[in-house]
Amino acid sequence: MPLENFGSILNFAENLECQDLEFYELVAANPACAAYKSAFKELAADVRKNLKTVQRARRENVTEMILEPIKDFKRDRFCEACQGAESMSAAEVLETAHRLEVRGENYYSEASQKIKALPEVARTLKRLGKKRKAHIEKLKTL
Repeated sequence: MPLENFGSILNFAENLECQDLEFYELVAANPACAAYKSAFKELAADVRKNLKTVQRARRENVTEMILEPIKDFKRDRFCEACQGAESMSAAEVLETAHRLEVRGENYYSEASQKIKALPEVARTLKRLGKKRKAHIEKLKTL
């Protein structure tokens, strides 16, 4: 399904953040990941902040939503279901978390390029991509 405008890009970003938040909250409670519980709680808190940032960007720029069409940007590459987080092994959780963060970084990087006509929103998306890159580095240390 294509992402054709500002609203669809930020709605999808909100969906990604909600999925990742749910994942991190579930794995923080997963007994197999007890050694990483505090790290996953920190990631969940950061994702919660990202979610608020996306929601604020959409609210503050709502008048721009219909002005700029987006071409050749599809959500399919960024869709990933992660079921059973509460029963994954620690190794599976770390692998899945890494994939989710790479997906988020890629999405925000590409979305910021597609929405250049709205520089403030593009900067916000780039910043969210950089945060995802920091998450990837943090996961490498676990």
